[in-house]
Amino acid sequence: MFFSFAKIVSQYTSQSGPGEINMFNAIIVFFKTALVEQVVNDPFWAAVGLVGQVVFGARFVLQWIVSECKKRSHVPTSFWFISVAGSLILLVYSIHIKNPIFILGFSLNTLIYLRNLHLIYIHETKREETVIEKGED
Repeated sequence: MFFSFAKIVSQYTSQSGPGEINMFNAIIVFFKTALVEQVVNDPFWAAVGLVGQVVFGARFVLQWIVSECKKRSHVPTSFWFISVAGSLILLVYSIHIKNPIFILGFSLNTLIYLRNLHLIYIHETKREETVIEKGED
């Protein structure tokens, strides 16, 4: 089911003359193979992965826009909600493609984002300024 970039490069290396690696052609073949295997053969899960990446990336666009409006670096609470949503979508996709590295990474990320939201909730309920905040700005 899965393909290997190294395998494709080695095929093109053996087809090339001595010492020549046609890396550009290997990259093109790699992406064509990826498109067929992951998008054409499994469009639903390809869409899930793409949506997850878009949601996950949107958090940075949001943070940038908010920082520009405030004229200083700022991470809004919605950044963490979007992080959780994107991370969960990508976790589900990682489980589908059976990639243990991404499963572990997105599992840990989700826990960290949830912890940040919990800390924000606790802080807002207490409405106390911490020692660190007193020194901010």
